[in-house]
Order: sequence, then C-alpha cells, then structure tokens
Amino acid sequence: MAQSHKVRSLYSDRVLGGELLAVSLVTSWTFDPLQLLPIALIAGAYAMRARTIARRGQPVPGWRIALFMVGIALLVVALASPVAAVAEEELFSFHMTQHLLLGDLAPLCLLAGLTGPLLRPLLALPGVMRLRVLANPLVALPIWTANLVLWHMPTMYEAAVQNSAVHALEHAAFFAAGIVLWLPVLETLPAPEWFGTGAKLGYIVGVRLVATVIGNVFIWAGGPFYDVYETGDDFLGLSPEADQSLAGSLMMLEGSIVTIAWRRKERSGRSSSSAASMSERRAAQFATAAGESWPTPPPSRDPCRTGRARSHAARCLLRLAT
Repeated sequence: MAQSHKVRSLYSDRVLGGELLAVSLVTSWTFDPLQLLPIALIAGAYAMRARTIARRGQPVPGWRIALFMVGIALLVVALASPVAAVAEEELFSFHMTQHLLLGDLAPLCLLAGLTGPLLRPLLALPGVMRLRVLANPLVALPIWTANLVLWHMPTMYEAAVQNSAVHALEHAAFFAAGIVLWLPVLETLPAPEWFGTGAKLGYIVGVRLVATVIGNVFIWAGGPFYDVYETGDDFLGLSPEADQSLAGSLMMLEGSIVTIAWRRKERSGRSSSSAASMSERRAAQFATAAGESWPTPPPSRDPCRTGRARSHAARCLLRLAT
C-alpha cells in the first residue's frame, strides 16, 4: 500500500492498488442496505406497535418515543455517516466514537424508549424468559467487560479493521453488549430485588472504572497501540499518538457525562416518586400491560429466592406471554 502523506482538515486521499480513495467528513456517507435495513425495520416495528397500543388507550410517552428515535439516529450516524468512513480509513479516535455510539449511547436510548405494552409481543416469544438472566448485574457486567477488552486486543481490533465480516461481527457484539449493559439499570426485564439505586450507582461506577482503565492505557501508551495506525497521513492534523490519546480521552469523557446525567435523573426521580422501588414500578407496568394487578409479595418471603415457582416478576412476564 502506498499512501499520500498529507495533512488535511476535512479531506484525505489514499492510493490503494492504483485507485484513489477519498475520505471526507462532509460527503463520505455510506448507504449499505445490510446495515440500514435492520435499523429501518426496528424503527418501523416500533412505530407500528406504538400506534397500535395508543389506539388501545396505552400511548407511549412522548419522551420515550423521542429517546428511541435518538437511538435510531445514533445507529445511523455510527454506521452510515462520515464518522464510519473516517473510523475505518483514518483515525482510531473516530473508531472509538463509533464504538461509543454503537455500544453505549444507542442501546441506552433504545432501551429507555421501551415500555411494557410495547414489549408484549416480544415477551410472548418462546425463550424470552431465559433472557431474564441478562438483567442480573452479576452477569451483565462481566459480559460487557469481556467484550470491551476482547475487541480492543490488537489481534482482534486489527482483524476487524482489515476484514469486513469480522468488522460486522465486532459492531454486532458491541451493540449486543451495550444492550446487556443497560438492561439491569433500566430494568427492561425485571432485575433482582436487591439491585436498588445504591447498587445501580455501584454498578455504573464499576462500568466506568473499567472504561477509565482502558482509556488510560491508550492515553499513556507512549506509541500507537495498533499497527494499522502507525503510519498515516495525519488526517485532521492528528499524529497517531495524538489520535490514540484522544480516543482514550473520549472513552472516559463519554462515560463521565452519561454517569452524571443518570445521577441527576435518579435524584429528580426520587424527589417526585413514591416509596415504591424501580423494580416494583417496572413489574407493575408489565402487569398493567397484561391487564392484571401486580401482586404484593408476602413480607416473610423473598419472591426472588423461592424455588417453588417463579418470582413475581417472572410470573408477570409469563402472563404477558399468554
């Protein structure tokens, strides 16, 4: 490969196999049907289901619809905008931005846009009950951490950059891990009863600690961590070292912003909410979707630990599936 070593603000040229390749922050949009069609189907299914339950007197709050649409937009930006083109061709910091959109912000917004009535058809599918284990933070955090570490290992990272199939797998893994990461916090599926506000704060701090450690590795590595970025044309005036340092900083900054936003939401929610826990409110919402009242567990028994049947939350999901 021969490269034209130029410093450009918005545009970069590369020569690959005698063909001039252009990467632009303005015009490098890619419209791959294999990437965009699933996003369009998800958005369409959401809109149809929201319209259906609104006609039945269970409208989705406007703020949830807005958050879901923001999640859809973030997926499009991550996969089709110039961010994707620059990430694949030029800069690690843009690749990091792409991963933060796919694996953190988009899943967060999409899950926050869901409600019990919206999910009812999915909850009726066989095997959904088994997925409830993913809402356990003791399962979710190791899955997310392992995925983040795995795909930032030089061998796996460079394989993803150089092979389109591996790259698609990487994107799918980041998105799936992001969904798993936020399931316990947002309780899209009921989380364990012990996982209250304090435990959630500890969980998010643990998540950000992992990201901070990895981000600092990139900031203080002293040289390019990945061979694919060792030589380049200083796109946007960034050297490989500065690009990598920026990537690590973005990882930590995004995590801090999300954590602060979540803490502010929790504080405002506590000041205006009743004494019921979030787990009980989410389970009650699911029960309402099924047209039944939410049973109160006996004070002397923990419904999440009884082996006789299912937990109250699990029973509620079973009712939705019938």
